[in-house]
Amino acid sequence: MPTTPPNGAQAMLQTLVDAGVTVCFTNPGTSEMHFVAALDTAPAMRAVLTLFEGVATGAADGYARMADKPAATLLHLGCGLGNGLANLHNARKGRVPVVNIVGDHATYHVKYDAQLQSDIETVARNVSTWVRTSSSTAELCKDVTEAVATSMGPPGQVATLILPADVSWSEGGVVEPPKALTPPPCADEATIAAISGALQSGTQDGKRSALLLGGRALREPALMAAARIAAKTGAKLYADVFPTRIERGAGLPPVERIAYLAELASVQLSEIDHLILVDAKAPVSFFAYPGKKSYLVPDHCTVHTLASFSQDALGGLERLCRQVGAGDTAPALQKPARPGRPRGKLTSEKVCKAIGHLLPENAIIVDEAQTSGVMLPMFTAGAPRHDVITLTGGAIGQGLPSAVGAAVACPQRKVIALAGDGSAMYTIQALWTMAREKLDVVSIIFNNGSYAILNVELQRVGARDAGPKAKAQLDIADPPLNFAQLGQSMGVRSVRATSTEDFVQALEKALATPGPHLIEVIVPSAISGLKLKALPHVLSALDGLPRSLARAIKRKVAP
Repeated sequence: MPTTPPNGAQAMLQTLVDAGVTVCFTNPGTSEMHFVAALDTAPAMRAVLTLFEGVATGAADGYARMADKPAATLLHLGCGLGNGLANLHNARKGRVPVVNIVGDHATYHVKYDAQLQSDIETVARNVSTWVRTSSSTAELCKDVTEAVATSMGPPGQVATLILPADVSWSEGGVVEPPKALTPPPCADEATIAAISGALQSGTQDGKRSALLLGGRALREPALMAAARIAAKTGAKLYADVFPTRIERGAGLPPVERIAYLAELASVQLSEIDHLILVDAKAPVSFFAYPGKKSYLVPDHCTVHTLASFSQDALGGLERLCRQVGAGDTAPALQKPARPGRPRGKLTSEKVCKAIGHLLPENAIIVDEAQTSGVMLPMFTAGAPRHDVITLTGGAIGQGLPSAVGAAVACPQRKVIALAGDGSAMYTIQALWTMAREKLDVVSIIFNNGSYAILNVELQRVGARDAGPKAKAQLDIADPPLNFAQLGQSMGVRSVRATSTEDFVQALEKALATPGPHLIEVIVPSAISGLKLKALPHVLSALDGLPRSLARAIKRKVAP
């Protein structure tokens, strides 16, 4: 019996699977129904339904950060893609591979400008380095292989393929083999020699150097090479303010993250004469502030690039390690250490302390705690090895969706998602997907009734005469949110903790029990009252203080 030739959607799914894309986070509509129907012909493709496009895109981001390969998203027209843009922005800034499949009207229907018709390509270009509308079923799978290869980079990128309904439903799909990926190039000998000379100048004329690590340079092999270089030359090791993914904990080299507050970052960099970028860019202030610098590298500092975003960070570090004679140098490694069990009044600091006290081996932390998580790096520094995913693009609403993706990518690892109350509400629908997929995620939501980070920014930008109407725009306490009830309503075992003992017991239980859990912690804002009013004055005074005192203040505010 002759077999029916595959339609475009069927061939497309097989092509994705053959290229290693075996997970699709979906929020489909009418234009995508043939893709949905074709899922039953592709048993190797896992389809994960989300109730909002921002959950689908954030989950694809979190999945790729942990799996080191792209997931696909299935989105409905330009409006659906638009709903997912914020988390695609975070993926773009993190250089994370994502393949968007966006359904469109049939090619012959476009001219009628139906109610949901929009310019999808224009929407996509804001976050995608590669955008294409497939024009025929016969060529569709060639477009698919190009989208996947482009997303893998280097660097990792967001690729958006627009799929007209008739291209999807028509017969004549031709499965394409995956494109071969080209290994990234390494820095040339002249660059290695120049950077080696800059590093070794510190031992000769007292100049200070630092390596700023980002992207793949924050994985164990690259960290070890960087730590050997640092031990040999005396260079400091810094990480991006918001790393895409950083491996840390006992037995790994400790790396100091650049501070979010520009004034504190300037303290970190003030005495650096040579800054060496490894899969990272030179630090800049998150926002512009009146009378303050945007570019945070000191005027006297020379910036060198060992590995651009499109180069081999590990290879460059290993070659530099050999060049400076550090191949046999013992790297400084983090010693095992845990904070004690917290007690007393529940605060965000004690939540972070409890996480450090209980963090299991090989956990994944998705950190979108904002001001509530300032103490987390300090309390988890000596905990068992773990990965941390952070808010690379600054667009809130990433934490819970990225935890979905990380848990799908790494089902044997415990995922801990930290979110503020404001950011959690952006993509609260992620809880439903956690329950539906039975994902091993512990979501900890800090409920302080405020957009606390914006209260800090209100002070820093100089808008200090804000009255009640202005302050009300940053207050989300009335009516009060109840995340435990929201979590329960979406099938997640959820509790509300109002005391430190309640929280520690809830965390112990959640870590010991598989499946999704939510712990809502009722805490005061970490920066409020006199501390909030004093912060901008303290930050403004840092430039005039002795360096040792400025560094002590930095460690106190952002350890």
